[in-house]
Amino acid sequence: HRTGGFEDVGAYSRAVRAGDYIAVSGTAATGQNGAALSPGDVRAQTEEAFRRAIEAVEALGGSIRDVLRTRMYLAEGADWRPAVEAHRELFAGIEPANTTLFVTGFPPEGVLVEVEIDAVVAPDSIR
Repeated sequence: HRTGGFEDVGAYSRAVRAGDYIAVSGTAATGQNGAALSPGDVRAQTEEAFRRAIEAVEALGGSIRDVLRTRMYLAEGADWRPAVEAHRELFAGIEPANTTLFVTGFPPEGVLVEVEIDAVVAPDSIR
């Protein structure tokens, strides 16, 4: 599933599906020009990044209920609390496995958070 933008520059897909497994590439809240949306706002960037990542899962036949694992990469010095709060509100009742890390930074200036999702689309999967 290609969406253009940096995917075209780097020759990768926003998300791919192999059987019941969907992997979503690192996703950030950036505009058409590649600039960070909601500068300085960790929560807004987290919400937008997850919205885009979930849309990528849906485009490949999955849903938020199929999310098995999430990863949040935060720019060094960013406040992790708003990102975790956004995650809690979005995934309450689903409770996927999660890893949250601090990283040195991201190519688009002003990006504070990037997210990844792994999902398994199976009617009787065990969680």
